Formats: sequence, structure tokens, C-alpha cells
Amino acid sequence: MSALGKVVRSGVGRRRVQTLVIGLATMMAVAASVLGGSLLVVSGAPFDDAFAGQHGAHLSLQFDAGEVSAGELSKAGNAGGVTSAAGPFRTATVVPQSQGAGPGWPMTVVGRGDPGRDVDAVTLLDGRWPARPGEITLSADSSLFPTMGMKLTFPGLRGGPALTVVGVARSVTRTADAWVVPSQMAALTAPGSGGYQMLYRFTDAATAAQVAAGGRSVTRALPRATPVGEQSWLTVRRSAERDTALYVPFLIAFGGLGLVMSVLIVGNVVASAAGTGTRRIGILKAVGFTPPQVVRAYVGQALIPAAVGTALGVVAGHLLAVPVLAEAEEVYGTSSLSIAPWVDLTVVAGVLGLVAATAWASAGRAGRLRTVDALAVGRTASAGRGRWAARAAGRLPLAPPVALGLTRPFARPARALAMGAAILFGTVAVTFTVGMGATLGQVMKAKAHAAADVVVPAPLPDFGPQGPGSPGPEKQSKADPVAVAAAIESAAGTRKHYHAATVRATVSGLTGTIDVIAFTGDASWGGYTMVSGRWIARSGEAAVPTPFLAATGARVGDTVTLNGLNEPVTVRIVGEVLDPRNDGMQVFTDASSLTAAHPDLTETSHHIAVAPGTDVSAYVEALNKNLAPLGARARAGGLDAGGDMVLTLNALSAILTLMLVAVAALGVLNGVLLDTRERVRELGVHKALGMTPRQTVTMVLTSVVVTGLLAGTLGVPLGVALHGWVLPAMGDSVGLRLPDSVIAVYHGAQLVPLELGGLLIAILGALLPAGWAAGSRTVTALRTE
Repeated sequence: MSALGKVVRSGVGRRRVQTLVIGLATMMAVAASVLGGSLLVVSGAPFDDAFAGQHGAHLSLQFDAGEVSAGELSKAGNAGGVTSAAGPFRTATVVPQSQGAGPGWPMTVVGRGDPGRDVDAVTLLDGRWPARPGEITLSADSSLFPTMGMKLTFPGLRGGPALTVVGVARSVTRTADAWVVPSQMAALTAPGSGGYQMLYRFTDAATAAQVAAGGRSVTRALPRATPVGEQSWLTVRRSAERDTALYVPFLIAFGGLGLVMSVLIVGNVVASAAGTGTRRIGILKAVGFTPPQVVRAYVGQALIPAAVGTALGVVAGHLLAVPVLAEAEEVYGTSSLSIAPWVDLTVVAGVLGLVAATAWASAGRAGRLRTVDALAVGRTASAGRGRWAARAAGRLPLAPPVALGLTRPFARPARALAMGAAILFGTVAVTFTVGMGATLGQVMKAKAHAAADVVVPAPLPDFGPQGPGSPGPEKQSKADPVAVAAAIESAAGTRKHYHAATVRATVSGLTGTIDVIAFTGDASWGGYTMVSGRWIARSGEAAVPTPFLAATGARVGDTVTLNGLNEPVTVRIVGEVLDPRNDGMQVFTDASSLTAAHPDLTETSHHIAVAPGTDVSAYVEALNKNLAPLGARARAGGLDAGGDMVLTLNALSAILTLMLVAVAALGVLNGVLLDTRERVRELGVHKALGMTPRQTVTMVLTSVVVTGLLAGTLGVPLGVALHGWVLPAMGDSVGLRLPDSVIAVYHGAQLVPLELGGLLIAILGALLPAGWAAGSRTVTALRTE
């Protein structure tokens, strides 16, 4: 081993605390960066690959068959900016019923003679494409569980058509729930209904503005008709990316904190090592080491633990990515998503390069130091620094150990500043994590609508094939909602209640079904968080989540038509509500809005608020005695608000925050340890003059009190600001607008303990050096130079 290698190895082994601090700091930064970078890359990978392979449609337009002819639509395929078009395809909204099962959910069926090639080339996953009337191919994303050979009937259509499932397919842009041959569409279309679907690919469609421009070009070629529905490929892409995109702003925040802290930690450690090792630097130069070699020695002492921390960080990033990537794998049936090797290489090169640059800049003083000056300098800090602070503290009514500790940061301001920066970022992380947990709790509360004291859950719907001899689950009887409501009304202790029935419908231009939640009674108290507008107040009004507005292009004040019921129902949107269930594809309205459509409202849940002073357990027990003959059962509390995504986010934030706090505490430990070793002779003098071990511990701990308090005071507002930036970005990534009531989760009573968190981090980091100082022998300390 070369002489330079021996110096580097010796320095790494001698400075174990500094080595641990650098390694842990880089590990945390690399883990968060690998995880965030990989999710940013793979969030759209399954969709992008499928979209390119299937020549997905940039825009899908739905037209009313009564307003435009197939010939007119065919000519619109030559509009400016259109590179290729497919259609017109006849469409219909139907409600199928599988053999042996209850009523099905509405679905959009399209008549296509083949899977297509140039636009929306539908991929067959199983079976084949329908070749004749009486056959149907289901989408893998449809509401029915696709089973080959399953029989579908349509009781609501004349002639009672029956179809056999012959295939399962997937359209990357979700243009339909099922496909049949064009000649089958006449039997599936009710009189006066039905439409046409046109699929377009444009020259430029990378942004929403470009897609909208392409849509305007098409509609200008159709002066007699306007689309009754549309779907952009960007909307479908955002939906596909939703699960992984949620994590990206959150991980960028932690990755940024980790990188900044790594730079501060490495710079402080290397600068401190060079500052306290001036005599060693002089010896190295005296025996022949050149200034560049001295600098490289200190850079190497930083790079070795950084390299180990980087390797561990890559492993940790891969392990933390497992639960998140598992969600993304389900989007398009991908076999396995993994972190791209180039992401690892980029993060490793970037972090190690940053460490090397920081260490090189910090070690520059060691290279410039003259040999004679280095050999002549002792290890004691300059006696002139902080004298004014010592004199000011001496005038205060404080015990001498406390006064000595409080003045120490002013003797080493640069070191105190470095420790304060580490504590600052630790406080920022803790504040951000507390706020994120509170905000996610509010979102889950809005999702569950958990304001009710007692709930009678809705029975599970029957769906999927249940042929003769199939072992399917035992069906749950559906209690009469009117009878259940009467039992609740007559129960002692009932203050107010409402019930909510869920039916499935479709909206023109969108494939798949939406949930229509129809309320009987005033549900405004049920925990529905409004983003804008107001809650429903009368028949014909509706409140919808943000993703519904984005998918349909509607705004508060517009009307939408719900199809798939016995007859179309038009409602006016009066409010935007926060609700992430069912990807936000829901409509909340009053039950009277659906009266004319005669939907099945037996899938009903009941929500009860009990009178003040009522024992909830006793109320539930008494109510269940009356509900048992009706086939229903009540339970305390609101609906379940749990979610794997929230658990994953909370677990990741807790792990990354603990890592940041540990790095911050180790940064304090490193600074206090250096300071204590510099003052070892001064400690010996204090002990010789009668300072007890307890007073020594008090002095060392007090030396970080000012730094911890100031860093905590500054870190809390920065953490609040970070929360105010990251959480709305996380909401935007999944198509949700978070109202102020969900973002403003910090209260005065919480901020004080968070500010004291900086002091706690400082004391935790100083405990070990304080114990070492208290345990050192007086004679040994006095002999140390």
C-alpha cells in the first residue's frame, strides 16, 4: 500500500464518528434519490410502452348518432393535424347480466370488425376477437370479471339478446368496456339512443393544449355536430401513473434534504478534520507530501465512508421501492418493474461527485497551509473568540457550568453554525412528517366520511359468473332500506341520520362506470370535505370529485348526463368534493334526482349521529335487535378509512425522517466531540478547580442549547412551508385538489413541541461526548497538549 493509502486508511480508522456520520448521510441521500428517481422513470413506463405498441388514440370523441352520420365523421378524419383516424364505430351503453348473478353494471360496448392496427390496436390477452353475432370480447378493465365462455344477457333490451364471451382484450386508452361485431350493435342499441366513436392520432399531442387543438380541428370539419363526450390519452396516462406519481414530490423533498445535509456534513467533517489536524498536516508535509497529496488524503477519507454509505443507500432504495413498484406492476399486467441501472449509476456518480467536490473545497486549507506554520500551531482554540459572550454570561445569575456552556458556540461560530444546520434539517423533516401524517389523516377521513357515530353498511353487490355448481360466495340478502330507516328513526338516542344508495352509471365519452351516490336525508354533516362550490341542497344538483371534473372537462355550474339507468338523468354540478375513492369517478346527488330513472336503490348504507350523552355501544346493541329480522347489522364508527398507499407513505416518511434525525444527531455528536477534545486541557483545569462530573455534563449539554433552540425555531416554519409545497403537489399528481382545511393542519399547540424538537436532537447528539468529558481523569486531561 502506498504512503498516501496508509494515511487515508489511518484517518478513516481514527475518525470513527466522522466516518459514521458521512456514511449515514450519504446513505440517506442515495436511498431517497434512488427511490424518487426510479419512481419518476417507471411511473409512466408501462403505459408508454403499451401506448407505443398499440398506437393508442390521442383523442377519443363520442357523437350522438342522431346528429351526425357515419359518412360525415369519416370525412373529418382528413382534418388538419390528424395523422390517422379509426371509426366511426357504433356505441351503446348496456347493462349486462351474467348467468346466475344479480343485475350487472352499465358498460360501453363498441362495434368493431377487428382489433385495429393504425389507431388503438386492441391487444388480445385471451381467446379471440368476435367473428359473428352472439359473441363478445370483454375489456380486462371492465366491471365484469372476464371468464371465457360466460353467457351475458341484456334484460333491458328488446328481444333479449344473449352473448358469449370469446375473448379478453385491453385497449391502452380504454376506448371501450367490450367489443362486438358491427352487425350486433343493432340488437344492443335501444331506440333513440346509441352513438358513434371516432379515434384520432395527431401530429402533435404531447400536451393538453396540443390535444385540444387537434380536437378543435376535427370538430371544425363537422359543422352540424359537436362531441357529447371526449377522452384524451393524457387523462388515461395520468390515471395509469397515479399510484407511483403520488410518491415523487414527497421523495424529491426528502432526497433534497438528504443531499443538502450530506454536503453540509461532509464539508463540516473535512474542514473540522483539517482544522484540528494542523500539526499532523505539518508532519505530512515535512516528510515529503505535496499540497495536492494532502488534499487528496482528506478527500479519500471522506470518499471511503461515502462510498460505503452509497452502496448501502442503493440497497435501501431498492428495498423501499418494492411495495411501491408492486402497485405499478398491476396497471397493465407488467410482469416485473425494476429500477433502471442507469438511475443507480446516475445517483451514485452524482452523490460521490458531490462528496468529492465538497471535500476538495473543504480540504483546500490543508493544502495551502505552510509546513512551519502547521508544525508550530497547537490544538487549542483561539483564546480571543467569544470573550464578549463570556463576560456577558458572567453578569447573569447563572451557575458557572451553565454560563460556560452557553458561551461556547460563540468561541467556535463556524462549528456551531454547522451543527445548527444539521439540527435545522432534522427539525424540518420532523415537522414535515408530522404535517403529512395529519394531512393524509384528513384525506382518509374525507374518503371514509367518518363523521357518523354508527353505520349500517351496505350489502356487498353480487357480480361475476355464478353458473350451476359454481362454489361462489354465499349471497348477502339486501335489507329493505325503508324498513331499516324506520328502525333507526324509532331507536332511542337517534339524533339525525341519512342513508346513501350506490348505483352505477356511465357518462358520455368515458369508458367504464362511475358510482352515483344518492342520498336520502341531509348528508352535509357526514364528513364530505368541499374543495369549491357547495354541497347539494335540492333535486337535480350534484357534487363531484376533482378527477371527475378533469376527466369530463366539466366545471362547477355545468351539467352532466348520467346514462345506463332506465333513462338518462341530467344533473347540475354545484360543488367539488374531496373524495379519492374509485379514482374520483363519482357523482353525489339527492335520491329524488333519480326518481324518474327507477334505479335499484337496495345497495344502501345508513349513517347515524346519536344524541349527546348516548352510549354508542349500548345504542348499537339495542339497534341490532331491531335490525336482525331485517337482515342488517349496525356497527360503531364510520366507514373504513384505511389504505395501503397511506400506510406505505407513512412508513416511508417515518423511515426517512428517522434517518435524517439520526444524521442530524450524529452531526451534533461530531461537533461536540471535536469541541470536547479541543478543550480537554481546559476540562482538566475545571475539574482541578472542583467541577463535578454532573456539572461537566451540564456544561457540555448547555453548549448546544442555544444552537438547538435557534435551529428548531427556524426549522419549524421551513417544515411548514415544505409541507405547504409538497402536499398540494402530491394531490395534483393524483388529480386531487386539496382544500385549505386539509393543508392547514398545524396548530399553535403543536408548533411549540416541534420547536423543542431541535433542542431534543441537539441534546441527544451531545450526550455521548458529555459522558466522555465527565468520565475523563483530571490528571490525564491536564497532561494533554
